[in-house]
Amino acid sequence: MGKALIALLGIGKGTWGHVGRLIAEEEWGRIILVGSEWSKENFSLQKDVEWVIINNRASFEVVKEEIKAGIPKEELAVSIISGSGKEHMALLAALKESKKTFKLVVLTGEGTKYY
Repeated sequence: MGKALIALLGIGKGTWGHVGRLIAEEEWGRIILVGSEWSKENFSLQKDVEWVIINNRASFEVVKEEIKAGIPKEELAVSIISGSGKEHMALLAALKESKKTFKLVVLTGEGTKYY
């Protein structure tokens, strides 16, 4: 089982390029994108991805539970470069409640970095 990437994909397209490059830069065992139905319809990628569809207008608890249901069992890298504060908090709370360890991942000028 390889490393899984879970990345938020907000409605602002400005950060989508970063997420796309991060996906292309590494070999991921699984790729899980968390976003709205609109994000899924408008984000094109040449790799197989799984989607956790959230209603970003729903309450924090609802968004957290939607995300929690999609957290994989594999070693996990998390990208929160995209998305809103509520989505970031919901993802982090879901990971904490699931007792899931993870590393934050970001693409920099020097390549992929993990924290």
